[in-house]
Amino acid sequence: MATLTTPRTNTGHTGLVLGYSSAHPFSTIPLSDRTSVQDLLKALLDPLEPFFSPLKARIRCPGATAVRFDQTASEVEGICRPLWGLACLLAGGGEYRGTQWWIDGIRAGTDPEGPEFWGFPRDNDQRMVEMCPLGFALAVAPTIWEGLSERERENVERWLGNSINEKEMPNTNWLWFRVFANLGLKKRGAKFSQARLDADIEHLNTFYRGDGWSNDGPEGIHQMDYYSSSFAIHFLQLLYAKLAGDEDPERAAEFRKRAQIAALDLAHYYDEEGRSIPFGRSVGYRFAMVSFWGALAYADVELPAPLTWGMVKGIVLRHLRWWQTQHDIWSPSGTLTIGYSYPNMYMSENYNSPGSPYWACLAFICLAVPETHPFWTSPEEDHWTVIPRIKALKHPKHIMSNLGGHCMLLSSGQACSYPMKGTHAKYGSFAYSSAYGYSVPPGLFTLEQYALASQLGFSDDGGEFWKTRRVSKSTLEERPVTGPVLISHWEPFPDVHVTTYLLPPREETPNWHIRVHRISAGREVLTADGSFAISNERALDGRYLDPYNPATYEGTKPRLMGNYDPPTDEAVAPAREGAFAVSLKAGAVGIKALPDEKPGSEERRAVMVNADPNSNLVAARTTIPTLQGVIKKGETVWYVAGIYAKPKGPKEQALDGWDKLPEVPAWLKEEIAKDST
Repeated sequence: MATLTTPRTNTGHTGLVLGYSSAHPFSTIPLSDRTSVQDLLKALLDPLEPFFSPLKARIRCPGATAVRFDQTASEVEGICRPLWGLACLLAGGGEYRGTQWWIDGIRAGTDPEGPEFWGFPRDNDQRMVEMCPLGFALAVAPTIWEGLSERERENVERWLGNSINEKEMPNTNWLWFRVFANLGLKKRGAKFSQARLDADIEHLNTFYRGDGWSNDGPEGIHQMDYYSSSFAIHFLQLLYAKLAGDEDPERAAEFRKRAQIAALDLAHYYDEEGRSIPFGRSVGYRFAMVSFWGALAYADVELPAPLTWGMVKGIVLRHLRWWQTQHDIWSPSGTLTIGYSYPNMYMSENYNSPGSPYWACLAFICLAVPETHPFWTSPEEDHWTVIPRIKALKHPKHIMSNLGGHCMLLSSGQACSYPMKGTHAKYGSFAYSSAYGYSVPPGLFTLEQYALASQLGFSDDGGEFWKTRRVSKSTLEERPVTGPVLISHWEPFPDVHVTTYLLPPREETPNWHIRVHRISAGREVLTADGSFAISNERALDGRYLDPYNPATYEGTKPRLMGNYDPPTDEAVAPAREGAFAVSLKAGAVGIKALPDEKPGSEERRAVMVNADPNSNLVAARTTIPTLQGVIKKGETVWYVAGIYAKPKGPKEQALDGWDKLPEVPAWLKEEIAKDST
C-alpha cells in the first residue's frame, strides 16, 4: 500500500500528507460493522488536528476561499460541523483521542472575554447553523458539558441560547437549528426557551406537504431536495423524536410516522452500488446524503414493509464504501475539499467555506445506534429486490427509475427560492443520474461553458449566451399504458413558450428515456438539447476521446472537436442518427431525434459538445452529445428525442440498446399530429 508521511508542524501537531500515489486512510478501512465505521470517522477527523487554532476554538481548513459570511464564522463551521460525527461516536459509547480538543474549543469559543471568542450572532447569521451540531452534542454527549466549569457553562448558555432566541432567522430549515440549540441546553439543565422551541416547531410544521414530505420553506417555494430528508428536516425531526419523545410524545410519533412514509420514496435515490442521485444544492456535503437512514435506526422507527434493517444497513454501508472509492475528494493534507467527486468551486454555493463539507458527518448518526440494534446485527440486503423500478413521487414532482444500470430521476417544477449560482442546473435540469451526476456552467460564454447536460438551451445572439429552464409550472400525470409523465411549461424568453414532456425508461428499452418539447418562438433562436455528460478521457492514456472505434469499444460519434477547432463534416451528423460517446471508464450516453420529431424549416443536427473542464460533478473532463437546431421567428416545432444512458459494464455491450429506439406513446403522438396540422 502507498505510504503516508506525517510531518510535525510548527504548532507541534502532526498532519497527514497525501503524495502522488498515496491513499487516504479513509479509503483503506474494510466496512462491515460498527467498529469499522467508528474507524472511518476517526480517519475523517484525524487530519483536522493541525488546523486547530492555539486555543482550539476554530479550525481553519486548507483553502483560503471566501464565503458570504465572515472569516470567524467560517472557522466556527470548521470546528462545529465535525461535532456531528464526534457526538454520535461518544453517544454510542465510542472514544476518540481528540475529544478534549473540542471541549477546549467550546470553552474558548464561547468566552466573550477570550481572544478566540466566536462572536454573538447577528440576524440571519451563519453562526446559528453551527449552533445545531453544538446543541446536539450537548444533548447526547454529557462529557462535553461535564468538562466545563460553572462559569464556562454560563458562557455556553449565553452564546447558544440567549443570542439565537433574540435574532431573526431565515424562514427555512434553519429554524430547526434554533430548536436544537434550545434542546441541547434543556438536556443539560441549562437556561433555554421552551416557548421559542415550541413556536419554531409549530412553524416548521407549516412546511409539511403530505405523504412524509416537507418543503424547505413556506408556500410559494417548491424546493424538496436533500434538505427535506437527510441534510436537515427529516433528519432533525427524527433526532428530536429520539431526544424529546418522552416529553413530547405526540410530535415524536408524528415525526416517526412521516419518516415511515417517506422512506418508501427516499429509497429510490440510492442505487445498488451505493451511489445517490445528486440533485439540488449542497451536494458537496457528500455522504450526508445517507444520514436519513441511520436516523431511522437512532429514533427507533418501525420500518415500513417491505423494507428491512438489513436493507437500511446496506444503503448506508454501500454508500460509504462508494465514497471510499472517490480518491480525489481530499486536500493534500487529508481534509475534505469543496466539491463532489473532486475539488470543484464551480458547483459550490456562496455559503461553502473550507469547513463546510464536514456537514457530511451527519452520516455517522448510525454510530449513536446501539450495537445490539438490528441495524448492526442484520446482514446487508439489497432494497432493490423489493421496491418498484419506476415510481412517481407526487410532492417533489420526480419520476424515479432504476433501469439500465443506474438510478435516475426526472424532475420538473422545482426551483431554489433565490437564484444561486448554477440554480438552473441544480433544479431545472430534466434528468439526474447516480452514475453521471449533473453539470454546472464554469463560464457564461458559448455552449462549451454553459455545459448543458440534460438541459435545453436557447440563444438569440448566435450562440454566445444561453438561457435554460429555471422556473416552470409543472404537473405530474398518470397516463394509460405508459404510466407517469411530467409536463412543464416555461419561457426562456418572454416570447418563446416551451412545453416539455418527460417520460421514464420502460422495461423493453431500459437505457432510454424520452424528452419532448413543443416550442413556439416569437424570435429566432438557436437550440441545444443535451444528453448526460460523460467522462472525456480514453482509457489508454487519459487523452480526449477519439472517433468511435468498434475494435476498442470507445470514442464518440460524430467526431469530438476541440473548443477552438473549425467544424468539419466529421463533427456533424443528422439528428436522427444522433450523437453518442462511449467511455471505458463510465459507459455510454447519447441522444437521438425520434421519428415523431416535427422540426420547423430547419432540421436539427447531432454534435459533440466539448464541455469546459470541471463543469460536471462526477468527472472533471466531459463531453455532452447534443442536438442543435434553429427555430425561425413565428415557427412552432416539436422536438422529440430519446436520451440514452448505459453506465459502465462489459465494454462490448455499451451500445447494445442504441439501435432499439423507445416508442413514443400513442397519446403523445396524437397531440403532436393534431398540433402539427
